Amino acid sequence: MPGIGTDNLRNVILLSHSGAGKTSLCDALLFSTGAISRMGRIEDGNTVSDYEPEEVKRRASVQTSLIPCLINGHKVNFLDTPGYDDFYGEVVSAVRAADAAVIAVAAPAGPEVGTERAWALCESNHLPRIFFVNKMDRENADFSRTVEGLQKLFGRRCVPINLPIGSQQSFKGVVDLLSGNAPAEMKDAAGAARERLVEAVAEADDALANKFLEGQELTREELLKGLRQGILKGAIVPVLAGSAVANHGIKELLDAVVSYLPSPKEARKAVAQGSGGAEVELKPEASAPLAAQVFKTTADPFVGRLSLFRVFQGTFKSDSQVWNANKEQSERIGQLFVMRGKSQEATPELVAGDIGAVAKLAVTGTGDTLCQKEQPLTLAPIQFPQANHAMAANPKTKSDVEKMSSALSRIVEEDPSLRAVRDPDTVEMLLWGLGESHLDVTVEKVRRKFGAELVLQTPRVPYKETITAVSKAEYRHKKQTGGHGQYGHVVLRLEPKASGEGFEFAEEVVGGSVPKEYIPAVEKGVNKSLGEGALAGYPLVDLKVVLVDGSFHEVDSSGISFEIAASHALRKGVLDGRPALLEPIMHITITAPDSNTGEVIGDLNQKRGRILGMTPHSGVTEIEAEVPHAEILRYATELRSLTQGRGSYKAEFLRYEEVPAHITQRVVEDAKRAAAEKA
Repeated sequence: MPGIGTDNLRNVILLSHSGAGKTSLCDALLFSTGAISRMGRIEDGNTVSDYEPEEVKRRASVQTSLIPCLINGHKVNFLDTPGYDDFYGEVVSAVRAADAAVIAVAAPAGPEVGTERAWALCESNHLPRIFFVNKMDRENADFSRTVEGLQKLFGRRCVPINLPIGSQQSFKGVVDLLSGNAPAEMKDAAGAARERLVEAVAEADDALANKFLEGQELTREELLKGLRQGILKGAIVPVLAGSAVANHGIKELLDAVVSYLPSPKEARKAVAQGSGGAEVELKPEASAPLAAQVFKTTADPFVGRLSLFRVFQGTFKSDSQVWNANKEQSERIGQLFVMRGKSQEATPELVAGDIGAVAKLAVTGTGDTLCQKEQPLTLAPIQFPQANHAMAANPKTKSDVEKMSSALSRIVEEDPSLRAVRDPDTVEMLLWGLGESHLDVTVEKVRRKFGAELVLQTPRVPYKETITAVSKAEYRHKKQTGGHGQYGHVVLRLEPKASGEGFEFAEEVVGGSVPKEYIPAVEKGVNKSLGEGALAGYPLVDLKVVLVDGSFHEVDSSGISFEIAASHALRKGVLDGRPALLEPIMHITITAPDSNTGEVIGDLNQKRGRILGMTPHSGVTEIEAEVPHAEILRYATELRSLTQGRGSYKAEFLRYEEVPAHITQRVVEDAKRAAAEKA
């Protein structure tokens, strides 16, 4: 691929609700620019951007793909991202490499939840954007209705710059409103739409507004210039029609991307931290000191680690040495590549603003900045969405036990929106992601890439047990065999403590009834038995154990005898101390649309939740509540269903509370059943 200067580069992220046709659009873009000779089909699993087996199987994107297109001396790096919420981490990382966005909207469905999410992402990152109303050849496709829906959601700045010719099965192309060359049957509709476009352009520019209000006609050059400036400022969001599958409106979309969207020099300026912590505004110039950031990492058992990066400043060269500012280590750079889906094309260098890939970096991960050691620069890390859906990951067979740990650590490197942590209470390996599909795809990748078969199960709730009343217990361990016997006798007093105060051991022995050398053994025996309560076998917490009395035998007593006696005494004392089951309580903060607040609160009440407060913000309400952990094991999926995908939440551990009696009974029965099955 020939070298392209920074002025002629465009970095555009493709966003949409799932199913709007971004993947087909990528093939149409490549076909229209001559990069491929034949368009693939999602049904056949042969599209350029959806090449992973998990994508072919699901007929949906699960990761970001880089799709560079050459047109009229320009290079457009399209970043095809997943539309499904579970893979939103891929979208967040790709945004870091983009300067503008094309938001695809399915004409039959109109704007959907994913459309709103894409718009919000563009707003927060100050990205100029274009709407592409796709699937105009499908049944129930209605361009006017879709435009009205966009304007209702996002305002009157959403303005068509072309109109579809024909409709549904008769759709055969688009007419450019700026050219004025519309078919006879469309003269009136095109004329009215052009007037609205001219008005929008005039509103975005004071000089043009004065000319427009004076009744003077704006020239084509003025309109084009004013339209571009309006798009770059965000005052205008053009809407285009087309069909990726039928390859209609694709050339017009490419022309709009090149003509109206910003080059890296015109885009928002990236800021890095220089030496001494001072902020440095990066200059997208090839001659400046190097600053590039890795925004995506893929792990491959054969190729190794493949890192996709965006050059923000300077020139990135093959066979060079760079400095990882985050790890403060040197990296040896081999051959640079330009990616197109899964294919790689070697390139000697990439200039400021371009996007490429490099293999087998030793220490560099997603979010790291590569620069020159003499002039270190560090870009802000990528803020990935919080993983809030967990499943317990278990090896399927004994041969998978050793593979599991390394496989999970490598897959987390590839996808930072995943977390793999061992729960210290349940001793389960918990795999955290953004939803069920996210974790299912992860398990498929682990099997395919690293040969480790994993089974996902609902994680155990880390219940704990305590006592609610003072009790006293005595146990005499006496065993006589040939030679020395065993003798240990203890009397313990058990006292409940306040929630969160933990365990305490004390002794009140008088008269030497238990010699001091055996007291540490008593404490050891008590500590060993704290891991398994009397109700359901969960750890004991929040109690004080006091050694008050006992007896010993001068010959047969030993540390192990007192350890055994203490262990049995504790179990007896717990049973007599009115044992109670404790469950973790989570503090949860939910953000939901105002229209769904009632359903969310009703659902929380059914989950034994306590509402702490509600704070309304523009169109959404933030709900704070306390909810038992056991009730929100699948809340990521449930909230998505309640709010049509518009809700989000964060949860953090708060404290332990006693479980209601009827639930305690069920948990105890489940624990006994599980123990019987193991036996």
